[in-house]
Amino acid sequence: MNKFFYLFFMLFSYGISHAQIHEIGIFTGGSNYIGDVGPTSYIAPNKLALGILYKWNKSPRHAYRFSYTQTTLYANDFDAKEASRKQRGYAFKNSLKELSAGLEFNFFDFNLHETKFKFTPYVFSGLNFIFHDELYINTVGDTYKDKTNNSLSIPMIVGIKANLNRRFIIGMEVGARYSFTDNLDGSYPSATNLQTYRFGNINNTDWYVFSGLTLTYTFGEKPCYCAF
Repeated sequence: MNKFFYLFFMLFSYGISHAQIHEIGIFTGGSNYIGDVGPTSYIAPNKLALGILYKWNKSPRHAYRFSYTQTTLYANDFDAKEASRKQRGYAFKNSLKELSAGLEFNFFDFNLHETKFKFTPYVFSGLNFIFHDELYINTVGDTYKDKTNNSLSIPMIVGIKANLNRRFIIGMEVGARYSFTDNLDGSYPSATNLQTYRFGNINNTDWYVFSGLTLTYTFGEKPCYCAF
């Protein structure tokens, strides 16, 4: 855990020495999983997700964004609409930590030099590094942790934000993550002695979604934005 915050602090310190306008704040909302266990609804948060984020605004239209978010992914077949899943009755919980970096693009000019009210839809994408439990589910439906593993995921976030006053910005966003692992749910354990417990669609990897609110505080000198 300390390594995550150390890296976040290093990125934050680098931004202070090179940036024009900074934002630092929090994310709070919920998470849900989409894969081989539980319901297949795209936006159905069922567990708390919390995070911190930093933005380095390079122009009124784009910013570099870094964040750390953690949650417990949870899904239960009894919540699914498919009769086959209800009959199977599998469930899992997986502790997930996400470190993210990428580019946020504003559809409208969002000039932090101006104090008047403004809002804009935005999109974000980049690359995530995730830590998660390596799970497996035995033949009677009991879920166990084998080890801690790491992987990558790609975020696809859409949102809308507005300034509350000169210093605070509030946003609402939904972000799906395409992961590079098929075992957030315990359906595809990698250990040789556990491969007999594999099930589900082996051609698709797992997805997870964060949806919620962001609140950031702006600070730093405010010279004119550069032209690039």
